[in-house]
Amino acid sequence: MARTYTVKMKQDAFPLRVALQAAIKALGYPLTLEDDYVPFASSGYLPCTLDGEDAGLIIRFIGSEDITNQNASISLQWSGDAREKATVMIVATALAASFEATVLDETNVELTFAELAARTKKVLASISEFI
Repeated sequence: MARTYTVKMKQDAFPLRVALQAAIKALGYPLTLEDDYVPFASSGYLPCTLDGEDAGLIIRFIGSEDITNQNASISLQWSGDAREKATVMIVATALAASFEATVLDETNVELTFAELAARTKKVLASISEFI
């Protein structure tokens, strides 16, 4: 199974690091993005800190012409590490909550914000005392 979430939104709506970090904080998640995050410039492994420990994700921005109003996407990928999966899910949840993103899970099923939040809570509970 692919370990990737796909996030679709308008290319000019992808937030800068400060705005995305604020959205993550507003949701109460213990994730800090490193300064390496720059929309459409970042590619590859993006280090983060999750609840005081090293974490991260593989990130790839993709501009595209699409029949919907969302003309770009971001691929968020994790390895087998649960902390990386939590990182992907937190970023996807924040983008959906604050930036009107459409999020597809690893099976290409579109998730609502409520579904994303529930999945994120579950994975965080499995790796820490956060919940």
